[in-house]
Amino acid sequence: VQLQASGGGLVQAGTSLRLSCAAFDRIVRTYAMGWFRQAPGKEREFVAAVNWRGAVDAYADPVKGRFTISRDNAKNTLYLQMSSLKPEDTAVYSCAAARTYGLPRSEYDYWGQGTLVTVSS
Repeated sequence: VQLQASGGGLVQAGTSLRLSCAAFDRIVRTYAMGWFRQAPGKEREFVAAVNWRGAVDAYADPVKGRFTISRDNAKNTLYLQMSSLKPEDTAVYSCAAARTYGLPRSEYDYWGQGTLVTVSS
């Protein structure tokens, strides 16, 4: 399954940005999907996840109330709406797919290449 993230860029703190992740295989409609990020010099960390139907989601504490994950299975696309961005949100954001919702990062089966988000203060 090929995943391609897009939508990153350079933005100012306090603004919003929406990331997209296109999946080039319909089978991903049955997969849970998630967003992860990796800041310079740090390990990749979980950001948000959603189950295959889009009915159940979870967020890392630093982004709760600011980020919203969603998916459109008809378009095979995953989204991450990011609001009130902070400089500490600067990272490469990657999307990933897992066969079951709620799995740890290491259990995700497919990964996209990532898109860079830079938040200036």
